[in-house]
Amino acid sequence: MHGLIESTKTQFIMTGSSARKLKRGAGNLLAGRAFVYELDPFTSDELGTFFNLRHALEFGLLPKLYQPSILDPSSTWDDEQKKLYLKAYARTYLKEEIQLEQEVRKIDAFRNFLEIAAQMNGNILNYSKISSDVGIDDKTVFSYFKILEDTLIGFFLDSYHGSVRKRQREAPKFYFFDPGIKRALDQTLDVSLLPQTEAFGRAFEHFILLEIVKKTKIHGKDFRFSYLRTKDGAEIDLLIEKSGRVLFLCEIKSTSSVSQKDVLSVKRFQKDFPKANLLILSNESQPRLVENIMIYPWKEGIQKIFE
Repeated sequence: MHGLIESTKTQFIMTGSSARKLKRGAGNLLAGRAFVYELDPFTSDELGTFFNLRHALEFGLLPKLYQPSILDPSSTWDDEQKKLYLKAYARTYLKEEIQLEQEVRKIDAFRNFLEIAAQMNGNILNYSKISSDVGIDDKTVFSYFKILEDTLIGFFLDSYHGSVRKRQREAPKFYFFDPGIKRALDQTLDVSLLPQTEAFGRAFEHFILLEIVKKTKIHGKDFRFSYLRTKDGAEIDLLIEKSGRVLFLCEIKSTSSVSQKDVLSVKRFQKDFPKANLLILSNESQPRLVENIMIYPWKEGIQKIFE
């Protein structure tokens, strides 16, 4: 292929599911000659009328789950079929990407790590605790997370700090690329997500963050993402920067009625980021302004970010 590109100027469209295989193969020969795109799971906009929030939180947005419905509404998968598919996807990843590629020496330890990593989704990573739970050392835990990142199963969300050097010292969070895969790996697919529960709130936060990350790629925005946590425990779910300037502070709340307490938790950051837009992305039905903080229905708030 490299030879044909050089000799005939032929254009190719190539797809592949193994990022690490591409890196080890001849991918480096295409440097400067290829555009690289990542094909993520669906966004809510792409699904249109087929989108359902409960389904997205419980089963995720992998295209295969929606293919029967889109092509033939009478052949829609039931919940049990969706669970079987997601579990099979997780098993295939472990076998094809990890075991057969000999990425780790102890496959049982990695399997245990995967479950714990999924349980830690969206939490600040504590490598020492994870290493103790899995029975491996801290460096191996970090290398396992790097494997997840390299195989596009998830990504790190760094802690915000004005200094890049200090930012790199803070522990990151880690998010899996799809809510359904996260639930398959931590074996919670059989657990219903009920509104006004902690599990629902965490799943909603995961979904919203993924929506923003995916739309950033679609729109070609050069955004940088991080989370913010102060020494006294105050936290903002997502900071969005561009060219070193903080554009948005986003707090994600699954409630249909954002409280004054929620507003005050965001308001405390106004002095530190006077030029940033402070947003609360929620399940409220109408946008409203409270103390210079915009509370949005989540879909409308995400649209605001990409205007």
